[in-house]
Amino acid sequence: MVVAGFAVAVACGTVLLALPIAARQGEATGLVDALFTSVSALCVTGLIVVDTPEHWSTFGQLVILALIQLGGIGIMTTASLLGLLVSRRFGLRMRLTAQAETKALDLGDVRRVVRGVITVSLLLELVVAALLALRFATGYGYEAGRAAYHGVFHAISAFNNAGFALYSDSLMGFATDAWICLPIMLAMLAGGLGFPVWLELWRHRRPRRRGEAVRRWSMHAKLTLLTTSVLLGIGIVVITIAEWNNPETLGGFGAAGKLLAGAFHGAMPRTAGFNSVDVGEMESGTLLVTDILMFIGGGSAGTAGGIKVTTFALLAFVIYSEIKGEPSVHAFGRKIPALVQRQALTVVLLSVAAVMLSTLALLALTPFRLEQVLFEVVSAFATVGLSTGITADVGTAGDLVLSLLMFLGRVGPITLASALALRDRSRRYELPEERPIVG
Repeated sequence: MVVAGFAVAVACGTVLLALPIAARQGEATGLVDALFTSVSALCVTGLIVVDTPEHWSTFGQLVILALIQLGGIGIMTTASLLGLLVSRRFGLRMRLTAQAETKALDLGDVRRVVRGVITVSLLLELVVAALLALRFATGYGYEAGRAAYHGVFHAISAFNNAGFALYSDSLMGFATDAWICLPIMLAMLAGGLGFPVWLELWRHRRPRRRGEAVRRWSMHAKLTLLTTSVLLGIGIVVITIAEWNNPETLGGFGAAGKLLAGAFHGAMPRTAGFNSVDVGEMESGTLLVTDILMFIGGGSAGTAGGIKVTTFALLAFVIYSEIKGEPSVHAFGRKIPALVQRQALTVVLLSVAAVMLSTLALLALTPFRLEQVLFEVVSAFATVGLSTGITADVGTAGDLVLSLLMFLGRVGPITLASALALRDRSRRYELPEERPIVG
């Protein structure tokens, strides 16, 4: 149902974007270009094959904005409700135990979850839109209507980790403007945390004693916040240092501008697709680090893509326990079930397979280098939207491969993890044990 629902929405978006009224020139857009843009918007990716401000009319841009909003809220709601579904799959005792393992949601009704997702989304988008509109009006002389439109568009695009911008060079014209970059960066991080984490932060906003709120957080909230903070710090430090003296990226700014642009690009792989410098001119090491950060992505039941930080953190705890020789895996005073460990491993390996197969396909279909193709593929799968500039030149077959990859990367990990949890079966017997040689 989830896959079918998103497919229908993609089809509707494609039809609307293919209409002559959606294009600035008043001519019908090609079906493949309309499909690619529809998938990219609904899957909140941000990769483009036509210039957003130059090609699309106001009607077309509003269709894109509606698809972004629908995709962002739809993903958060769907993932949250699937978490509830997994919880309700078990008996009462198992449901109470599974509460912390299934995105930490209460065993409440559907209406409350949907209302919470919509309220959080619209409230945060409204705040960011007001800040951006004020800056556009006072700092750049935009008229009130234009400032409001640009503020709302970029706020929705940022919170939903979409990366669509109303400027041909994304946000390169605002690379040293903290009043533009910081609200967009914070909105992106907020959307990427996921609704369950925001729900827990709201519940424990008034602790009776110092540190009590943190102790009462679920394992999911702790994993998400800790891993996001660590990866965010690593991304900012590594990218800033690697690009500090690159004259094509950060090298042309002053110290303050370098720090701001470095922080901005260290946060974008979480997974928004805005860029304030030319990604295609980055060092090879920077692109590789960005590939890794994009593949990991953001929080579960949020607007970010990737395999999710919780999946990455779970496997890190598995490795740590194996190195220590522990018979079971523990994190934050709780035992992680073997079933969840296998689910995390399955999601990661299938994601790696999807990225590798798509990379091979694009290498065969296009003349671009491996680092460019790999970056594009990971960006599409993780629904990031960053690009080295080759998206519009991969050809029709390449566009279809990337479209399928964006769709798979958006709905695949969510539905796969839920399906694996719901298909849990008990064996009535075990076969004789034998240990193969490992390594």
